[in-house]
Amino acid sequence: MTNDYCIAVVDDDQHIRELVQAYLHKENFRTVGLATAEEAWELWKTTPPDMWVLDIMLPGMDGYEFCKRIRYEAEVPIIMISARDNEVDKILGIELGSDDYLVKPFSPRELVARIKRQLHRWYRLKVLDESRPDASPVLQVVNGQLQLLLEERRVFWCGEEVDMTSKEFALLKAFAERPNRAFTRDELLTLVWGDDYFGSDRAVDHLLKRLRKKIEHLPVEAVWGHGYRLRTEEGGESSDEAVRSN
Repeated sequence: MTNDYCIAVVDDDQHIRELVQAYLHKENFRTVGLATAEEAWELWKTTPPDMWVLDIMLPGMDGYEFCKRIRYEAEVPIIMISARDNEVDKILGIELGSDDYLVKPFSPRELVARIKRQLHRWYRLKVLDESRPDASPVLQVVNGQLQLLLEERRVFWCGEEVDMTSKEFALLKAFAERPNRAFTRDELLTLVWGDDYFGSDRAVDHLLKRLRKKIEHLPVEAVWGHGYRLRTEEGGESSDEAVRSN
């Protein structure tokens, strides 16, 4: 992994913005400084960065709403920074899809270390995902209504293609490979985020909520006191394998 990444720093405090950028430049990162989420959204639509450092309290659209919008489209790493240190604020940030949360005032060196860690994890998972051989290019479950084209990373529901972020695809793939199997949240965290993820397991709930919005009738059900499973009509508790097509 190289440092040839562009980091977008979104904070309405010019001093903080420029300080963070200066420390990132010392580590040979490219940066873009933005004062509002509206400016950041325009950047996302034209020249998306590789990572976001995102303040929560912004004029206009706040960091929570911006994070939610980004997460609906992609899994680019996001670190939230805020003067709000309540546990509820941190949990909300994680639930909306942020990868880390740092309370102001913070050490710029610590922020840079966290940025490197997130980029390293993102890069490693991306390489592993791209190099992982699949036994078959197609998964079909739920009586063929759900189809995953693994090599192309495309999803179809009832014949209609559904756009997926990388984590949404990974979660759906985990369910589709083992229909009717009950997964714990910890198992899903490892499968989707990697074994070095340290955030809240409620991230699984939020990711599943996003998935259900995109596929309204997806038969994923909660298993009380355990986690989730994809219930199919083609088998009961004993069914453990997806239908694979060549």
